[in-house]
Amino acid sequence: MKIFSGSANPALAQKIADFLGVPLGAAKIRRFPEGEIWVKIDEHVRGDDVFVVQPTCLPPNENLMELLIMTDALRRASTARITAVIPFYGYARQDRKDQPRVPITAKLVANLLVAAGVNRVLTLDLHAQQIQGFFDIPLDHLYASPVIVKYLKEKKLPNPVVVSPDTGGLKMAHAYAQMLDAGLAIVAKERKGPTEVEAFSLVGDVKGKTAILVDDLTTTAGTLCAAASFVKRNGATAVYAAVTHAVLAPIGIERLKNSDIVELVVTDSVPVPVGSGLPITVLSVAELFGEAIRRIHEDKSISDLFHI
Repeated sequence: MKIFSGSANPALAQKIADFLGVPLGAAKIRRFPEGEIWVKIDEHVRGDDVFVVQPTCLPPNENLMELLIMTDALRRASTARITAVIPFYGYARQDRKDQPRVPITAKLVANLLVAAGVNRVLTLDLHAQQIQGFFDIPLDHLYASPVIVKYLKEKKLPNPVVVSPDTGGLKMAHAYAQMLDAGLAIVAKERKGPTEVEAFSLVGDVKGKTAILVDDLTTTAGTLCAAASFVKRNGATAVYAAVTHAVLAPIGIERLKNSDIVELVVTDSVPVPVGSGLPITVLSVAELFGEAIRRIHEDKSISDLFHI
């Protein structure tokens, strides 16, 4: 078994390698002057079971192309199996035709990975569960909830209620509410544009309670901050948020600094900006991925990793 890392999140890859007790694989990744990516694997991998850790986060096109080129290099070096470990699967929001003449880019990315030579995919909290069906190769889908729920339980927040910031996240919010033994509420939203969201109705009771907003992904933080403001106006005593992937754009960072969110709990599936007054706590999913990688390598079940 060998672990390699792209340049998207080398810190997470190193933590995974440390957990497994193996050195991180040696590879060179460079850019030609015109921007082309060049990769060289600097050790023998013939017949090895190889795992490449590379979330396709900001910048998504660069990181995706880097993953494809690394996969091609490993395939041509005669590895036995290549598993793409993608903590954050980019383009996941483009998973359907919701208007005429638009692509289903999440499926295109799946096709590209298979064409490059990926034999298996390991990922975390997909934006849409049906993306698993876009692959004709094995895909293992992990959940960050065991890591996040453990942290939230330790905080012992008074009178908690889990709030879905939009109707699409209801299933996820319901699962968190059950695990935390908390109430459930939903904020219905209206999106005004790619970066602007206006919350306009609430289903459930948040008055006098600690609201915990849960979502799989935030970039501009428009949905989160609008929902936080809305539940606060409806009587919530404090507002926390738990998000698996904090793929934060500059506008999202500014919104969070000025929001009603007391603490944003995220994972290190992607590099997260900390400091500068940002109310953020980063939990590591390295052990979760490390144990999954060990079990995949040993052909064992990973279903135990879904339990709290």
